[in-house]
Amino acid sequence: IGNLHTAALVSIDGSIESYCVPDFDSPSVFARILDKGKGGHFSIAPTVAFSTKQNYLPSSNILQTKFLNEKGVISVTGKYIIPVRSTRSNCQERFLSDFLPRQARGTVASNKPLLHWMVRRVEVIRGNMPILMQCAPAFNYARSSHKTTIEEDSSSFISKQQKAVFVSDALTLDLRYVTDSLLDNVHPPEVQFQFLDLSAKGHKGPAVSAEMTLHEGQVVTFVLRSPPTQEVEQEADPVAAGNQTMKSRPANDPYLTKFKVYPAAAHHFLKSTNKYWNDWIRNSHYSGSWKEAVHRSALALKLLIYEPTGAVVASPTFSLPEYIGGTRNWDYRASWIRDSSFTLYALVRLGFTHEANAYMEFIFERLRNKNPDGSIQIMYTIHGKKDLEEIELTHLDGHKGSKPVRIGNGAADHLQLDIYGELMDCIYLGQKFGRPLVCFFCRYVVANWRQPDLSIWEVRNKKRQFTVGATDFDAQGLRIADKRSLPCPKRNEWLATRDEIYEEIMAKSWNKENQHFGQSYEDVDVLDSAVLIMPLVFFMQASDPRFTHTLKQILKTPERGGLTSNASALTNLVFRYDVHKSDDGVGGEEGTFGLCTLWCVEALTRAGQYDRSMLQKAVSMFEDFLLYLNHVGLCTEEISDAGEGLGNAVQGFTHVTLISAAYNLSRTLGYA
Repeated sequence: IGNLHTAALVSIDGSIESYCVPDFDSPSVFARILDKGKGGHFSIAPTVAFSTKQNYLPSSNILQTKFLNEKGVISVTGKYIIPVRSTRSNCQERFLSDFLPRQARGTVASNKPLLHWMVRRVEVIRGNMPILMQCAPAFNYARSSHKTTIEEDSSSFISKQQKAVFVSDALTLDLRYVTDSLLDNVHPPEVQFQFLDLSAKGHKGPAVSAEMTLHEGQVVTFVLRSPPTQEVEQEADPVAAGNQTMKSRPANDPYLTKFKVYPAAAHHFLKSTNKYWNDWIRNSHYSGSWKEAVHRSALALKLLIYEPTGAVVASPTFSLPEYIGGTRNWDYRASWIRDSSFTLYALVRLGFTHEANAYMEFIFERLRNKNPDGSIQIMYTIHGKKDLEEIELTHLDGHKGSKPVRIGNGAADHLQLDIYGELMDCIYLGQKFGRPLVCFFCRYVVANWRQPDLSIWEVRNKKRQFTVGATDFDAQGLRIADKRSLPCPKRNEWLATRDEIYEEIMAKSWNKENQHFGQSYEDVDVLDSAVLIMPLVFFMQASDPRFTHTLKQILKTPERGGLTSNASALTNLVFRYDVHKSDDGVGGEEGTFGLCTLWCVEALTRAGQYDRSMLQKAVSMFEDFLLYLNHVGLCTEEISDAGEGLGNAVQGFTHVTLISAAYNLSRTLGYA
């Protein structure tokens, strides 16, 4: 769930396990996903045995969790949702509805500052059920202590209620609640906060809890928020936010407190947030196959946009392992230049030009502030800053014991020549579909394309001449100049460089014996699925025999020299490269990559225009991949041998590539 400033992960049993406030890259408040003892959590669950069902509301990013047992059903969702009732008369139903508020466009509130609130609405649909709420923040990645008080909530004049206030050095949060009843003969429930001591587990300040038994028709809405100050959050409108406009509102502004004053306002915020997401996804132009998966990916991608700058964060999480117990644990709460063209392509193809333009402006602003030598970083913070110092949080146990836990990213200053090709793609798309702005920096690439780099995969040891480097940079520069009738005084130099790059890759990356492209000039015996993007970036035709031979080799199992797990079965998932053959300086194992699997689908789609058997293979591989999305249609970075998600979640690049693969596959099949 998210609000275009930050996001939170909700577990299948209704606990907030990851949440950074107020921005994606802010220190965590809840991070139990990285340390089950002291990471911090916000849980709401029955105290009796239960089963759960979880889904997003249709065309929305409001999450609904339903708790069921034989005596009742509780939902954490809006009361306007009609539950599917059990045939058993003594069944209990309870819904839990989780969201970070957004105001629908065109409303009065849509012009007001964004509220950094987390809203959790609990409703009993049938029967009765005892529940336990625990709010246990662990500020600053569980490094900072805090004080907790339970006070009278003076903003409520309907009934005498409490609020819990958590105060740390850098952040203050308060927890409030709204009680209501949907039935005339049922009173609103009573909620009583109590202190909860979790110091034995490593917590550095008291938590609060509340036990209650809820009956049919009773509703409790918990609101965790940053209390308003004289200068509150940025404008929600992205145009105004782009200008960094700040508005001041008094701390007692009724708009900032009405959630507490009027119980009906809780339902209003739920409906308004739901309308915001419904209205947004209706702007999609997609009409091909697999529409449900594409639209869910679009909604997930929207959640990864940092509205004040237009940046797209790679993932809202950090340090989730690429292999359980391994060391490949990275912080993805930044914006990668490498992702730019792929993200823009997905947004534009779906018709979301507003988001595409905002993201292009973020990218172009980075180009206006190049390094003195004409280069740019491979990634930036969501605020456009360059400092992403990598730090290991040794006090955290890691997800399922996977250490170290890292924040920041030491790869930020890596040399990766492939990003310049993606940037030219980005500029081309901007010229074709968006703003008439172009920035050229070919001089740097022409002068440095022969330099060894650390690859698209950000290896942590030695630089090499990787095959996928500046493979399409000059070609795209020429393409822009020709398509847009722009002057190109260095045309002959660019042509010569383009041809030189092509000839050198053909001579030095091609493995004549095994008939495939190698990972680098130095390691032609090692396969790398990054070469699958060659036809995607117009470096070569998908029908070229050298590419089809490489593609067929990748489709073999690792035991047969390929990169596809269980290629003869229904798994059809692709590894980046064989970590046992390629030393990337990190060590340990990793899972199959969703991104690489979808690149393979795209490559098969393009090759399938000339060989129908490959098109059939593309359909099979894509539909198999959809089986590995989680229960609400979201992607992680990698997938384990057991089919479980690995790496940071939700993974933006995977969702972007899913959209692109579905679009091009549908178009090739004639469905779009």
